[in-house]
Amino acid sequence: MRRIALDYTPAVNQTGGIGRYARELTGALASVDNATAYRLFAAGAKIAELPQPPAANFTWKPTRVSSEWLARLWHRARVPLPVEAFTGSIDLFHATDFVLPPTRSRTRALLTVHDLSFVRVPSAASPPLKAYLDAVVPPSVEAADHILADSEATKADLIDLYKTPQDKISVLYSGVNPRFRRVEDPGALQAVRLKYGLANIRYILSVGTVQPRKNYSRVVQALAALRQTGRDLHYVIAGGSGWLQDELWQTIERTGMDDYVHLLDLVADQDLPALYSGAQSLLMVSLYEGFGLPVLEAMACGAPVITSNVSSLPEVAGKAALLVDPHDTDAIAEAILRLETNDEARSQLVRSGYEQAKHFTWERAARQLKSVYDGMLGA
Repeated sequence: MRRIALDYTPAVNQTGGIGRYARELTGALASVDNATAYRLFAAGAKIAELPQPPAANFTWKPTRVSSEWLARLWHRARVPLPVEAFTGSIDLFHATDFVLPPTRSRTRALLTVHDLSFVRVPSAASPPLKAYLDAVVPPSVEAADHILADSEATKADLIDLYKTPQDKISVLYSGVNPRFRRVEDPGALQAVRLKYGLANIRYILSVGTVQPRKNYSRVVQALAALRQTGRDLHYVIAGGSGWLQDELWQTIERTGMDDYVHLLDLVADQDLPALYSGAQSLLMVSLYEGFGLPVLEAMACGAPVITSNVSSLPEVAGKAALLVDPHDTDAIAEAILRLETNDEARSQLVRSGYEQAKHFTWERAARQLKSVYDGMLGA
């Protein structure tokens, strides 16, 4: 039986999109492949705190050494300690979060690169994080036998910015978990509204870590302008704290939106379908995204979507969203107003959104990933 190790560390340590990617893809793999011995590497994890493996052919390989210390050992001190010291002997290692650890020469190496936002939009990353990624991602891309990109846009960036050979990259789209479907039960909707202090308001929703790349400040400005024309709309942001947040706070204060912007911090996954279902629309007008999963989750829940016309977002949204220039605050406001005043446009987006979301499933992603593994291992 072949042996493949996956880096499950982001699934344990991260609540954002990369953590979800690792969790969902691993769970889907368990449903499509029972003929491979999978080892789930989890840095800084205690085995007693980990859940049951998703299937009998999956085994935990945790280490008490944190991911931060491993980064220091592997990428700063350059200690040639192979990841197999933790996983045991393997045929392939799949690094799911940008960075490839040292591996033994006979081990095949697969690397997932979610985006190159730290290169394309350098001001949107904290300086220490950008410096770290600039130092470790290019050599990881060079050393990997094969690369998974989250989108055609990320693939194009890898080719353009790192001169990565095209045939070294496969695009693997994320999926939408079946739990993301429209919530019709008024009681369930109201319970989530009450839980997050959103009772009796009409709100626009954004989902994602609070950071400049998400462009939340321009959405606040757009909504402030609409409120001045009599549109009673609030702005709800479901996402954990990131970095460089002062600009958002200053924008909220300057526009007088203190009472109309609701920062929910991290939201339980089980509450997201109701939040999407209760929203007037989902706004994801980021300056750059490697994929943009909330676009599809919102569509699956029947929320019309407004998103950016840059990076991967047109690719993900297809013709099922309103596309805007993320740097144009007036265009953002006009798109929101269109959905507020044009019922036919709104209904059409909802219908096309349901169809668009159906094209993206984790089972499909897992089957494609298994095919990549097969190709790398000569199966």
